[in-house]
Amino acid sequence: MNYKINKILNKKNKSKIVCLTAYSKNIAKILDKFCDIILVGDSMANVLYAEKNTHNLTIENTIQHTLSVRRGVKKNLLVVDMPKGTYKNITMAKKNAKLIKSSTKCDAVKIESNSNNFNIIKELVSLKIPVMGHIGYTPQFKNKFKIEGDSEKEKNKLIKEAIEIEKAGAFSIVLECITSRTARLITERIKIPTIGIGASSYCDGQVLVTDDMLGLSGFYPKFVKKFTNLNRVIEKAVKKYSREVKKNKFPSKKNFLNGSKYR
Repeated sequence: MNYKINKILNKKNKSKIVCLTAYSKNIAKILDKFCDIILVGDSMANVLYAEKNTHNLTIENTIQHTLSVRRGVKKNLLVVDMPKGTYKNITMAKKNAKLIKSSTKCDAVKIESNSNNFNIIKELVSLKIPVMGHIGYTPQFKNKFKIEGDSEKEKNKLIKEAIEIEKAGAFSIVLECITSRTARLITERIKIPTIGIGASSYCDGQVLVTDDMLGLSGFYPKFVKKFTNLNRVIEKAVKKYSREVKKNKFPSKKNFLNGSKYR
């Protein structure tokens, strides 16, 4: 198995796993210094393309952004979300997962669970394509947001789903918007790491959309913490630039290009 995958597996019950999303080289290069997993998430549909959901993201979009991210990721695990509709059956899943992996040289793909695609995970793993699972609120399959795992029935269903994904060969599972009690029970029951988003600190690791935690997206549900307000920082910089251009302060003589020197 890939040493990067083993590195993630070995963190179970030892140290927390850090994961964030990236859609470009510049951001990925920064994340690679501090994150264990960099995810090219289908959240790019919302963040970059202003879509209401992730349903229209294409495999071409995904590959193009992953190619950029790949250039910034040198040491840690690069995982790519398979877009909605690209793994409806085993044949389609194999074809598209192979395309994503061969085109981008990513380390793994992520598949959202619909409680019926465990065999797809199994097939991809048999082809040496590592798979990250995803349960709870799965945006590709659920149009209405709801916190999951509150009732006894939901709790048992999610635990069973996680166990089936582990049996299929996934190396980790994202738990999205799952109650803390259920997230804790799942994390205790399975041997592979759980990565939480809105699923409490009981998970083995955490993931957020980078634009959310930087204060850029305007999307701030309870489970997101803004670690800075980059929106305000950028606004101040653009305002200053605009003012200097209008007052003819920029470019100044020190910014002029003379002779053959560029820098």
